[in-house]
Amino acid sequence: MPTAPDTAAPSESRARKQPAPLKAVDKDTTAGVLFGIGAYGLWGLLPLYFFVLAPAGAVEIVANRVVWSLLFCTLLITITRSWRVLGAAFRNRTVIGPLAIAAGLIAVNWLTYTYGVTTGQAVEASLGYFINPLVSVLLGVFVLKEKLRPLQWAAVGIGFIAVGVLTVSYGKLPWIALTLALSFGLYGFVKKRVGPRADAITSLTVETIVLAPLAAATMIFLAVSGAATLTTNGAGHFWLLAASGVITAVPLLFFGASARRLPMTTIGLLQYFAPVLQFIVALAVFKEAMTPDRWIGFGVVWLALLVLTVDMLRTARKNSVSRKRARAA
Repeated sequence: MPTAPDTAAPSESRARKQPAPLKAVDKDTTAGVLFGIGAYGLWGLLPLYFFVLAPAGAVEIVANRVVWSLLFCTLLITITRSWRVLGAAFRNRTVIGPLAIAAGLIAVNWLTYTYGVTTGQAVEASLGYFINPLVSVLLGVFVLKEKLRPLQWAAVGIGFIAVGVLTVSYGKLPWIALTLALSFGLYGFVKKRVGPRADAITSLTVETIVLAPLAAATMIFLAVSGAATLTTNGAGHFWLLAASGVITAVPLLFFGASARRLPMTTIGLLQYFAPVLQFIVALAVFKEAMTPDRWIGFGVVWLALLVLTVDMLRTARKNSVSRKRARAA
C-alpha cells in the first residue's frame, strides 16, 4: 500500500537552511557601539561650542550645563513616565551612592575641560582623553586587582615616559590632561559598576539633581556680582547657553547607554574618537601651537595607545576563539 508523501522532511530542510535569528546580545553590542561613537563624536566637537559661548567663563558654562541639563532630564523623565524608576533609584543605596560619586567626578571633569578649552589649552585637554585608556588599565590593577598582560605593562610604561616628556615640554606637569584622564576614567568605572540597576536617563537625572543646588547657587552668585553673561549678551547668547542642557545631556545619555552594553575594552577603543577630533579642532580652528618636543610627547602617547590597542584586539580575538570552541564542545 503506497504511503502518503513525506512533507515533513522538506519543511525540516527549509528550517535548517534558514539563518538563525540575531541574538539579543549582538543587538546590544551593535547599539552600544553606535551609542559610543555618538557620545565620543559629540564630545570631540564640544570645543567648538565653548568657542561660541565667549565671553562666558568655565564656571558659568558648567553651572549652566548642570541646571539646563536638569530641566532637559525632567522633560525626558516626564515623557517616558519614569518618575517611579527615578524614585526607586533614590531609595536604593547601591545606586544613589555610586551615582553621587559619579556626579562629583563629572563636575570635576567638566570644570577642568571647559577651563582648558576657554584658556587656549585645548591641545592639552585632548591629551587627557588620549591617556584615559591607560588610566582605565591602571584602575583595573589598583581597584579590581587585575593582572596586566605584558603588552599592557609596556603601554603603561610608555605612557609614563610620555608624561615625563610632556612635563619637560610644557615646563610643568600637564595637570589638565592628568585631571581629565583620572576623573573621566573613574567616572566610567563608577557608571559601569552601577550597570543595569539604573538606565541612562535615570542615572543622568540623579547626577544632575545632586549637582543642581550648587550649580544654581553659582548662577545666582554670578548674577548678583555682575559676572554672569547669561542675560547680558543678547538673546542669541542666552539661547546658546540654554542649549547646554541638550548638548550636555545627549552625549552623556549615549555614553551611559554604551557603558551598560559594552565591556570596558571596547569602550576604551571607542574613546579615541573624542581626543582625535579635539586635537584636530585645537590645531585647525584654534591655531594652538605645537612645538617639536610636544609632537614628540604626543607621539610617545600614541605609541602607547597603539601597543594597548594591539593587546586589546589580540585578547578579544583569543576570547572569541575560546567561546567558539566552548560552544562547539
